[in-house]
Amino acid sequence: MQQGITDLLNSAQTAQNNAAAAAPLEGAQVFGVTLIGATPENLHKLLLTLGFIIAAWVITKLLRFVLGLFIGSRGGTRFQFWAKQGVSLVVAAILVLSVLSVWFDNPARLAGVLGLIGAGVAFALQRVITAVAGYFVILRGRTFNVGDRIVMGGVRGDVLDLSFMQTRIMEMGQSPKEQGDAPSMWIRSRQFTGRIVTVTNDKIFDEPVYNYTREFPYMWDEINLPVKYGDDASTVENILLDAARRNALTHERIGDEEVKRLEDEFGIPVGEIDPRVYWRMTDNWLELTVRFLLPDHGGRGIKDAMSREILAGLNKAKIEIASGTYAIVEFPPVKVELATQQG
Repeated sequence: MQQGITDLLNSAQTAQNNAAAAAPLEGAQVFGVTLIGATPENLHKLLLTLGFIIAAWVITKLLRFVLGLFIGSRGGTRFQFWAKQGVSLVVAAILVLSVLSVWFDNPARLAGVLGLIGAGVAFALQRVITAVAGYFVILRGRTFNVGDRIVMGGVRGDVLDLSFMQTRIMEMGQSPKEQGDAPSMWIRSRQFTGRIVTVTNDKIFDEPVYNYTREFPYMWDEINLPVKYGDDASTVENILLDAARRNALTHERIGDEEVKRLEDEFGIPVGEIDPRVYWRMTDNWLELTVRFLLPDHGGRGIKDAMSREILAGLNKAKIEIASGTYAIVEFPPVKVELATQQG
């Protein structure tokens, strides 16, 4: 009997010790009020989290500094772009794993908390999550790279930087045929306006992204010239072709290897690369259009040189550019007499 009572007391003492060990730590008290969660253990975890964040920031700066030493003055290159993205992704992944390991040592508890947090974050930060998803789509889908000339979210220009949520673009102007597009520009050609525009990455899910550079760093352009009926249109055609061949790209300029790549990858025959003139009859004049190939940058200078040579050739051949004329007719004055009513 005595042995049974002793065993019962020992069991009760053991249960009490286990309950005390499993009981949560008491929180700090302020004016007699206990603050839930303000325990020494949580304070220790908070300090560790801050330490990990500071360490990640220092490591990121250090790695970028080391990369800068190897890259040198080649700022804005694709190697620098991918090196920066690699450092950001690796450090971010290590930081997230470190913080999770500090705060959630129980996998079951971690799964439950992550589920609740994920549901709340997904609802409150939909655009942010979409922007981050767009970042990975841009990298994985090879949509564009740093230095590429693109149109994204209605913004035209060269990509300066890509982050998890935003893309920075050095804005450029619009050619005359694009002036009706929004937003309108005061620069009437594809040259920089001086503005740096920030676009969120989620725009790639809403609108198409136009790339002027990637895999096909060329653009076709045209110059239209109206010629009066009766003038020597063949001479005008030769003037247009000579100016285009001297200034625009031809298959000789871009090289046989590049021509073969364009033919194999895009199915473009050599005849499409060289300048060509097209004729079109209108009610007022004969319109000659010279179509030529330009690089993705520097097209305005090439078109300027072509325009000067074309005008010089037309003046030498004594051929005038056709234009619409309007006759202003003056009508004789009309005398209006007002009838007076007599009563």
